[in-house]
Parts: sequence; structure tokens; C-alpha cells
Amino acid sequence: MKGNFEFRTRKSNRSLWVIECIDPNCSWRLRASKIVPESTKFVIRKYVGVHSCSLLNRNANHRQATYVVIGEQVAPQYVGVEKGPGPKGIQTFARTELGAQISYYKAWRGRKHAHTLIRGSPEQSFHVLPSYFHMLEKLNPGTVTRIEVDGESRFKYLFLAFWVAIRGFRYMRKVVGIDGTFLKGQYRGVLLVATAQDGNGQCYPLAWGIVDSENEDAWSWFLTQLKEIIGDTDELALISDRAPSIKKAISTVFEKANHGACAWHVAQNIKNKFKCADIMGSYWSAVNAYRCEDFTGYMIEISNRYPRVAEYLENEVGFEKWSRCHYPGLRYNITTTNMVESLNSMLVNARDFPYVALLDVIQEKMSKWWNDRRIVATAITTPLTPSRESELRPRFAQSNGRHTSQLNPITYHVKGSELEGVVDIFNKTCTCKEFDIDKLPCVHAVAAAHHAQVSVYNLVSPYYTKEYYLLAYGETIYPVGSQSQWDVPNEVVTRIVLPREVKEKKRGRPKTSRFPSVGEFRKRKNRCGKCGAYGHYKKKCNSQTGSTEGNPPTNVPG
Repeated sequence: MKGNFEFRTRKSNRSLWVIECIDPNCSWRLRASKIVPESTKFVIRKYVGVHSCSLLNRNANHRQATYVVIGEQVAPQYVGVEKGPGPKGIQTFARTELGAQISYYKAWRGRKHAHTLIRGSPEQSFHVLPSYFHMLEKLNPGTVTRIEVDGESRFKYLFLAFWVAIRGFRYMRKVVGIDGTFLKGQYRGVLLVATAQDGNGQCYPLAWGIVDSENEDAWSWFLTQLKEIIGDTDELALISDRAPSIKKAISTVFEKANHGACAWHVAQNIKNKFKCADIMGSYWSAVNAYRCEDFTGYMIEISNRYPRVAEYLENEVGFEKWSRCHYPGLRYNITTTNMVESLNSMLVNARDFPYVALLDVIQEKMSKWWNDRRIVATAITTPLTPSRESELRPRFAQSNGRHTSQLNPITYHVKGSELEGVVDIFNKTCTCKEFDIDKLPCVHAVAAAHHAQVSVYNLVSPYYTKEYYLLAYGETIYPVGSQSQWDVPNEVVTRIVLPREVKEKKRGRPKTSRFPSVGEFRKRKNRCGKCGAYGHYKKKCNSQTGSTEGNPPTNVPG
């Protein structure tokens, strides 16, 4: 192939394979046959390796450079990686390594075939899903898996929660972010995720699900499974965007937990609906305000400039959904679903994989996180996690010079700044409300602890301690290994899970970018009309010689 010589098959059957050069006058040929009739292996019996044909018969658009051959050649480049080369990279590989010129479409099909060779086909993924879940439960006792099928045994939903995460949730703040992101494979679907945040401010994935779409039935099913592993208490806070399907499902499944809206999604709704990006500073100040008095001041600023925005935030969204100080439960310093969005972006390449391959990537990443964070936790030399320690130390320095007076055995009055504070070191509260909400001592609480000769670490929530951090990552998530090593009962192997029915494929390139959430918009990049580059206008272009690429021709004679 690299010499651009094409060949054709002269004879092919179960025991004999004969090929020769495409030029009938050329001497190049190869003959192979089975070693013995019962064998599946062939041996070359005759080979003439010199071409005697004209160079005019060489063809870079090689007839043997099929997408199957291309896929087999590039398949090793996808082992152990999530992305691998794209179609253009495969075109370059075929040209430099195989000497073949292939189209973009053939390269795309070759990439798809390589994915199938390494990660299995989408149809095969549905077939092995019960066995895969069985092995996960066997190697990780306590892990919860669910597969839901319809009356025709076609796949509907799946749910996965590793036992180590279920167990570790007891050492997490009871704030869970939930969201979904669309999948890009042949059978599409939506990946749902529920995650907490550990004491060091890192994502702590609790549960994963795959459903057909983000509708009320799918969310209700997923949240029902989630409720079984995390419970439903007044202490629990669920944070999500304001999609109607999520709101209704949460209100139906969780009777005691409080539901909060992601402040970032609310901000996007405001900018899209009212075109008032200049008010975002006041909005975020209102979101993060600890005291209702401060919150009211920021809302007055918003109301004076954009009365409709203030009305929207109060009546349509509700202060209790997005405001830190009005939230009825306890959401600490977590005001957005960024912890979920980061998981979605982490899987941006794996969302193209068959379901089992996608779950394998999730397992590998969680295994690595648990191990890496366990190592970090073991090496911590302070009572708190690194992020909380770095947050508390400046407050200790700021507390110096504050005038502190004792009001009673547990209450202290702290002065010396624009905002005074009355601290109750027994109930762990302060009139600035920062101590109450974050459960981390504010400047006033640090000063009060120093005056009372009490360790400031005794006032910190246990969720921020090294002990809880280490306990949260104290166990290991084990992989299932290769399929040839699985030991699965026959009743699991024979369980039928068929692929879901999908709509007829649309013409053109498959869509791989996600749809924006409700009210979300994407900022359009400016393109210079002079040089063609993005990020600036023509008036601000510093280019001396502009490009006419993408611009209509001027002064064209009629």
C-alpha cells in the first residue's frame, strides 16, 4: 500500500487466497493456503515481491485503503486514551505511514471503526451491560446498580452508585448538585449526575445515570434511586438549574429536602431575558450576602435601575431559591452547580463512547481521584483540609487588634471594624451570619476564640477536618478487568437488554455540541473584517495587511 501498488483478488475461498497486481502483465503475486484443512491459519506458499508494471499504475487513492483497513491501523492510537486522533489526523497518518490519500469521510469512518475495535460496538454495550454491573457489584460490595427496560426489553434507564461514595457521603456537607449532559454516541441519551463537595472543595460524585432525555419521568426515576442511597432529611439541600422537569421531580420525590437554584443559571436567565449585564455586580453581591440587611441594600440598587429584574428575582424565582441569606436550609458557600459542570466537562470526549466504555472511564477517574486524594489526606499536617486552612489563616491575622469583650460565659462582643460581631462560641453563631452559614469561624469568631483561650479548630465544622477528609477517601474502587476474566452467572448473562429505538438519522454531520440550558446563551466571538481573526473588530485591528478570506470581492467589473 505504501508503494501505491494496488492488487486484486484472483481466487478466494475457505482454504485458498490468491492475489495479484491490478496490471495483468505484472509479475507481482501472492498465494496462501491453510496449513492443514482443519486449521484456521494460512501460510504463504508462493510470493513474487517485485512489480514489473509501469509506474503509471500506481495510485495514491488506493483501492485497498478501505475504512476497515484504516481503522485497524490507527486503532492502537486509541488504547488508553479518551480522544485520540481526529479525521484530519487520520488523513495525515494514512498519507505519511500508508502512502494513501483518503477522503475526510473515509477517515471519519475509519475512526469510528477503530473506536468499535477498542471499545466495542454500541449494540454490544447493551448486551454486556448486566454482566458489567454484576462484576462491579461483585468487586465493589455494596455498590448499587439498576437497569430499567420497557415491555420489549429495550433499554430505558440505568443507575450506578459506588459503595465507597455512598459510605463517604456521611463525611460530606449535605449539599448535592444535580444536572445532566447529552451523550454523543449512536444511541444518544443523557448522562445524569449527582455530586457532593468534599471538605477540600473538590467534586465528590455520588451517583450516575443514563436516561433517554431530561424529562420528568427520567428525573423522577433517577432521583428515586438517589433517595434510596442518601435519604431525605431537612438537612439535605439539592441544587440544580430551573428546568421544569427537575423542579417537579424534586418536589415529588424529596418531601423534606430543600431545593435551591443555581445562581449562575439565574444570572444567565437575567442577561438573556432583560439584556442587563451591567447589573451583574449587584446581583452577585446579593447572592453572596450573609445578612438580610446587606441583601436588601443590593436589591434596592437592582430595583432602582431595573424594576422588572427585581420583580423577576422576587416573584418568579424566589429569594429563597438563589439568595444565601434567605435559603431555608443550609447550603454553606455552595451557590452554583459548578461542581456538576466540571464533571460534565471532564467527560467531554468520553460522551461519544458506548455506554459500558463510558462507565469504564467514570470508574477509572473515580478510582484515581480516591487514591490521589487519600495520599493528599495522609500527608496533611494541619487539623483542616488545605483549602479551609488557607481560608482560615488570613482571618486569624485580621483578628489581631480587634477589641473583644465578654458578655457572658459563651458570648463575646468583637469591635474594631466597620461591622461589629456578637459571637456565641457554644452555638457557633455570629451576628455577621458568616459563621452561621459557612460553619467556618469568621474574623469575629476567631477573635472571640482567642480571647476565650479556646482552640479555633474546635469551632470548625467536622466536614472541613483532615479526619473526615481521610475517612471520605478511605476505601478503593476496583475495576472489572477484561471481559475474558469475568465470572458471571448464567441468569445474568442471558438477561436481554436491547438498544433503545432511535429516531431516523438526519442527514449531515452529527451534532456534538450541547444545547444551552434554559435562558443560557453563548457569547458570539467577534471576527475582524480586515484580517479575519477572532476577538477584535476591524477598527481595532493592528494588522498591516488584511486578509480577504471570508469577505465578498470588491470592484468586480460588471
